[in-house]
Amino acid sequence: MGDPVLGDSELLSSAEGVVMIIGAPDSGKTTLARMLVDTALQGGRTVAYIDSDLACTTVGPPTCVGLKWLRSPADVKDFTRADDLRFVGSIRPDRFILQQVAGVASLVETVRAEADLIVIDTSGAVAGVVGQRLKYHKAELVRPDTVWAVQRGGELEPLVGLLRRFLSANVVTVPASRAGLPMSPEERMDMRAARFAAAFPAPLQRWRVLPTVFAPSLPAGFDLVRLHRMIVGVHDRQGRCLGLGMLEYEDVLRVITSGNQGMAGLQIGSVRIDPETFRTTSVRLDELMFGLG
Repeated sequence: MGDPVLGDSELLSSAEGVVMIIGAPDSGKTTLARMLVDTALQGGRTVAYIDSDLACTTVGPPTCVGLKWLRSPADVKDFTRADDLRFVGSIRPDRFILQQVAGVASLVETVRAEADLIVIDTSGAVAGVVGQRLKYHKAELVRPDTVWAVQRGGELEPLVGLLRRFLSANVVTVPASRAGLPMSPEERMDMRAARFAAAFPAPLQRWRVLPTVFAPSLPAGFDLVRLHRMIVGVHDRQGRCLGLGMLEYEDVLRVITSGNQGMAGLQIGSVRIDPETFRTTSVRLDELMFGLG
């Protein structure tokens, strides 16, 4: 069958419709996705690239599913800037599974009629109950024409068997890339911090917000200081995510953003961020809301 990670041009050029790429961390998923994009653009096709790796994003900020339209090779130069976002609010694939799957499905539906090729890059969560549920339900909702499973040995066979058994998509296994070294946890944190920093470009603005603008709604008697330094999704009246905000509480509650054009509501995530280093800690939303953490 050949190895598309290493440059099987025939297999790359044959991709059509919706292609979802799955694999463990450092297997070469994003490299393969970019090769798919480049091949399609060289063929004059319009590509919608959807990045659903919440922790190590390629398009848009962490905690979000990002969409990038690519209509010519020139668009690749600004690859990291998202054209549309769906806020999930977490950097952990084992949390907010519903929001993550719904976000990907929503973006696919917005581009399905216009794109010649839709490429969905996914997180490295592929093992165990959580990994299998996440990938299965994502494929169930987006209805990919092809799933490319990038694996070392037979590590994805349980997931591949599940997808082949219950879904009609063509599941193709390809060997993982051997190029490059795996990223260390520290390198991943540095990369994530850089992506968060890019989501808050200067000049930043501070806007006072009322407790009534949040989703989920704050419980009665909620201590607003608990929201200090929490990441939020900034949404307009159509429910679209405009970008990220960071909450601060000093006598009054404010949201820090790079702009407020169209801001109508704030969706609370499960990430607290240090505004100096852009390092993050995960927070359980139920514990935040009810004073348990």
